[in-house]
Amino acid sequence: MCALVGNLHRYQELMPLIKNRPLATLPFDGKYRLIDFNLSNIANANIKSLFMVFNEGETQSVFDHVGGGKEWNLAGIQNRFFIHTYQNFVRQGDNNSSYYDVVIDYLRKSKSEYAVYMGSKILCNIDLKTLLHIHQARDCDMTVVYKKIDLEKTNSDDILLTLDDEHTIREKTFAKDATTQSEVNLCADIFIIKTELLIDFLQQKQAEGTLGTVESFLRERISASTNAYEYTGYLNNIFDILSYYRANMDMLNTQKFNSLLYSSQKVYTKMKNEVPTYYSETSIVNNSQFATGCMIRGRVERSLLGRGTNIDEGAEVFDSLIFPSNVIKPSATVRCAILDKNVVVDEGVRIEGTPEKPLVVEKGTHVTEDIIGG
Repeated sequence: MCALVGNLHRYQELMPLIKNRPLATLPFDGKYRLIDFNLSNIANANIKSLFMVFNEGETQSVFDHVGGGKEWNLAGIQNRFFIHTYQNFVRQGDNNSSYYDVVIDYLRKSKSEYAVYMGSKILCNIDLKTLLHIHQARDCDMTVVYKKIDLEKTNSDDILLTLDDEHTIREKTFAKDATTQSEVNLCADIFIIKTELLIDFLQQKQAEGTLGTVESFLRERISASTNAYEYTGYLNNIFDILSYYRANMDMLNTQKFNSLLYSSQKVYTKMKNEVPTYYSETSIVNNSQFATGCMIRGRVERSLLGRGTNIDEGAEVFDSLIFPSNVIKPSATVRCAILDKNVVVDEGVRIEGTPEKPLVVEKGTHVTEDIIGG
């Protein structure tokens, strides 16, 4: 197999967290990034060839995190990966150039019989080798992964699938057009298809002058002949602040934490050689997770903290996500909030949201006054 990973989703409901980064590099569970799960799925399947697409202006955080790809076995002699920006395709299309040539060239040079595509907003730990075996056994044109979830956990442009008893798709609809049923089959935007078939499809779209993304074309190809594979592990659909907040808070649930991070599939992330987190005698910690390099002198409950964060004596953090390199000074209170990187909260300041509407503090903010919301 070769792999393609799309990272073009721009959900305004995730602002300001994705103001200068793609959804794929949002921090998760303290030390991870969302892209780690796609990259780990690829590494665990021993896929050696990877093609990633991002929006223009979003690649700095990608290169900072991925680097040479060593952690995901992408830096070997036989391995190769490519990062491209979608806007380059658009400009080539405007100039009547062959804007899919770069993707087609990648697919041909991969010399892979099958191609797997994954989007960026679905968080899961999937065994792509098992997916390939099932796709081969059912001998179909394309296999799409789905997951049974509650309708309220879908976004309006998500695709929902109606299936028969043979796991074959009978119908597809958008979530915005769904009826009132509570449980639906969410298309996880993970597809496996024969490489030659994907090349033919892209060439056809190019001949028609149709500008789009690989994901949109694969979604378009979902039909009655498409096979469906049910993923039964932990999965979360991230498209707004609340879904992102809840996905992180799920990691404080032991069963969900183990299902995602300690299944038979390992999850890899960028290595950082740092000292462990320090807990002073004045610290009070309950049901929380900490990345390395933190200094905890205050109270932290039901929260997840990124690397190098300081919680001073007398400060309190409840039900919150704290990104790396933050400072929360004495007697400050943070409740039901998401603090982006390099935030400083002054002494005695209160930042309070609610579980249904967590407050977001933008990257690099110096908070000198109370922020009460929700």
